[in-house]
Amino acid sequence: MFQLPILNFSPQQVAGVCETLEESGDVERLGRFLWSLPVAPAACEVLNKNESVLRARAVVAFHTGNFRELYHILENHKFTKESHTKLQALWLEAHYQEAEKLRGRPLGPVDKYRVRKKFPLPRTIWDGEQKTHCFKERTRHLLREWYLQDPYPNPSKKRELAQATGLTPTQVGNWFKNRRQRDRAAAAKNSRSCPAARFAPWRTRMAPWTAWGTPPVPRPVCPAKQPPRPSLSPPATVNVTSDGQIEGVNELKGDTSERQSNKQVIVPALR
Repeated sequence: MFQLPILNFSPQQVAGVCETLEESGDVERLGRFLWSLPVAPAACEVLNKNESVLRARAVVAFHTGNFRELYHILENHKFTKESHTKLQALWLEAHYQEAEKLRGRPLGPVDKYRVRKKFPLPRTIWDGEQKTHCFKERTRHLLREWYLQDPYPNPSKKRELAQATGLTPTQVGNWFKNRRQRDRAAAAKNSRSCPAARFAPWRTRMAPWTAWGTPPVPRPVCPAKQPPRPSLSPPATVNVTSDGQIEGVNELKGDTSERQSNKQVIVPALR
């Protein structure tokens, strides 16, 4: 029977080779190296406690599609904070690929959010600090403080804030843009449906004296003075003669019982 050659590497040497191959990105060669390691119980126990070897095994399991092995490694071994970012990306990407294969379509932002809620990060690769929209609470608190001071930061301030939060200037700019849009939407919504305006009709139906308990004493209202009506004169009389001429009589002025003397005026007929 053909026997594989036994590599006489120390655990430190094996960890160094794993780190070198992992940084180079040669996953295929890294997998062959891990497969050639000794399978003796004593050696396996030592290597299974080495973080570099475990991280290399997780990378190989992800690229070969062996997600069950990947989840087993990440859930049953405690990793340091330096390895959290890379292992968290492997955990989430593996679940994303499984969800896409199950649904038969690419995942959108909402779908990925639901996957993250369904499969939260294990505490072995997570420091326990809550994340919201992929930003930690400490980062969001610092962004909110800067937003209250200046909602429109210039490029130099964005770079300074990116260095303080560990984000990129593009991420900082997108966060400020989204925050301004949310504030404008909230202000427009409050202006359309103000809580005080909802009870305004009810307040207008209340009498002004209800707050004091007793109604005021009504005051007599004097009738408004009406302007005097102009006196109407009796209509004037008009007579038509036999030769076609019109005879007009002046109006009777005044409202006395005695008529004034009338004077006939002959008006030429219109032709």
